Amino acid sequence: MPTFAPFADAGFLGACFTKSGDVDIAYLADLFRMSKTQLAETVGLPLATVIKTNRMKAPKAQGRMTEMLEIIARIKNWAGGDAQAMAWYRSQPIPALDGRTAESLVKSGDAAAVRDYLDHMALGGFA
Repeated sequence: MPTFAPFADAGFLGACFTKSGDVDIAYLADLFRMSKTQLAETVGLPLATVIKTNRMKAPKAQGRMTEMLEIIARIKNWAGGDAQAMAWYRSQPIPALDGRTAESLVKSGDAAAVRDYLDHMALGGFA
């Protein structure tokens, strides 16, 4: 059984933000080998939000992206890397959360449920 890190990888997270503290969309698209359209869909934001700098700076947009990044940072080591963590985030149903994926939970505003699940797993709990 994989070991879940209780806290996010600070080095990974630091690289995902600009010097002004905003999520670096271009860096993420390159890191995860996704288009900006795919990245927007992954967190449930309209493409215009991801493309337009002033919209991307909005608290909701920054919050959604940050939630996704925190979850990926916590699982990337046991998943085998950044791309594998993104694949888990997007496609792995979580039985304890009604079979929903982390992606669907973040999109619906339930990122806290995923973090709670990861905390539970980090403490040795079962799925």
